[in-house]
Amino acid sequence: MTDNCLNEIRLLDNFSDAIIKSVVLDRQTETVEVRVITDKAFQNDEREKVFKIIRKFIPSKFNCKVEVNKLSPDAAMIKQKIFEVIKNDFKALSVTLSEGDITVLKTKNGFEFALSVMSGVGGDEVCDGIANQLKRNFCGEFFGKCIESKNAIEIEIEEEFENIEFEMPTRYFDIASFNCLEGTEKRKTAVYISDLNFEGENVVVCGTITDIRERSYTNSKNLEKTYFNYTLNDGTASLRVTYFPRLKSIEKIKTLKVGDSIVCTGKSELFNGSIRYTANLIDLGTVPEHFVPEKRPSKPVPKFYSVVRPQPFSDIEQTDMFTAVTVPQCLRGNTFVVFDLETTGLNSTPVNGNMDAIIEIGAYKIVDGVIKESFSTFINPQRKLSEEIVNLTGITDEMVKDAPTYEEVMPDFFKFCQGNILVGHNVANFDFKFVDYYCGRLGYMLDRKIMDTIPLAQELLFLSNYKLNTIADHFKISFNHHRAIDDAYVTAKIFLELIKIKKSLPKLQ
Repeated sequence: MTDNCLNEIRLLDNFSDAIIKSVVLDRQTETVEVRVITDKAFQNDEREKVFKIIRKFIPSKFNCKVEVNKLSPDAAMIKQKIFEVIKNDFKALSVTLSEGDITVLKTKNGFEFALSVMSGVGGDEVCDGIANQLKRNFCGEFFGKCIESKNAIEIEIEEEFENIEFEMPTRYFDIASFNCLEGTEKRKTAVYISDLNFEGENVVVCGTITDIRERSYTNSKNLEKTYFNYTLNDGTASLRVTYFPRLKSIEKIKTLKVGDSIVCTGKSELFNGSIRYTANLIDLGTVPEHFVPEKRPSKPVPKFYSVVRPQPFSDIEQTDMFTAVTVPQCLRGNTFVVFDLETTGLNSTPVNGNMDAIIEIGAYKIVDGVIKESFSTFINPQRKLSEEIVNLTGITDEMVKDAPTYEEVMPDFFKFCQGNILVGHNVANFDFKFVDYYCGRLGYMLDRKIMDTIPLAQELLFLSNYKLNTIADHFKISFNHHRAIDDAYVTAKIFLELIKIKKSLPKLQ
């Protein structure tokens, strides 16, 4: 469709080299926004012709918005874009290439570029990839070549990292038993609360009220006003809804109680890293009977590690030739990732206010009953750490300020975990909620295959309590508590000891 549309646009005099820069669908307003770029000056009547051409190719049920701009790039602009593409798409080449190694020459129909590279690095595939990216952003033709002019002396070339484009689809369900309470328009569908990670107007959610809080505030005229906080659950997640009632409908709203199902239409916005939802209208309605949430597809597993790479691990107790190590049969043929987190706080559910952030991940991979790899990193939470967390963990703002963000770390952690059973101490109620949330925000859907060492220890041991350090003392394991990598290692050792006692795997949580 895009090619046919573009071919027709290029028949216009001043749009012969035009490109369609982007096509974006706003699901909330049902509007398709198209951005067109040309390198020649054009008149308003031509802009209207472009709009009419694009309108023909968009289904009538959608609104259409077209933006047309003139952009005549120069050599410096092209050079900057080439360097950006290399850093994002060709990691191996970016290690050895600076912006000064790129030469750009303007031609009659576009640009030619040359890359000064080491022997064996780069080639037609790289140049074609860069040219294709340039064609998506600028008008004209682009041709590039690599010139070998460097020697590979003591420079280690990393594997090229492959960026995977993936748009996470938002899921909706049909609203059942809809009845107007405040509104006048029937709402047919509602977004899954678990998928509500975007900003928008007139966003419709539907769920059962699990909590109601009536509160008051003083407005600018020094008058006390009432507002409500509802907690809604639709079977996929919970959401805190703030609602400021109208005077004419406040008595109806006050009849709502815990257990009622409502439909809210309102605004979602990002605030301090979490979605804040404010309802404008409240009506009645329910999720469908016997509702089974549609399985959300996951973004593909990254082909390469990008920021955090696992390290080989060898435990002296595993390799001590004088110590007999018996691996239970149930561990053979299975791979486990035992992990622990340090966070900015205990709030692991967005509905309970601002979601706390991960500041450290520590993990170990157990293969066939033997600890084989480790995964460890600080994460920049992009917020100041509380004195309580600093005192508890020993992690300071200085230690995390230059660390990668969760957007950089979680794809690597997802790759490390994918397909394996996740193990942790209180993992089901805490750690998994964090990694599931932050992976999910990036489109990576973790399999919920979890084993928790707390219920396992409660089943097999008779102790005064089942804190990590108490169980570690029972097995005579010493460690630096409240650091993720240390806690993860001890949890891995405890897990192996418990399985030796049980001689079978516990049920998944």
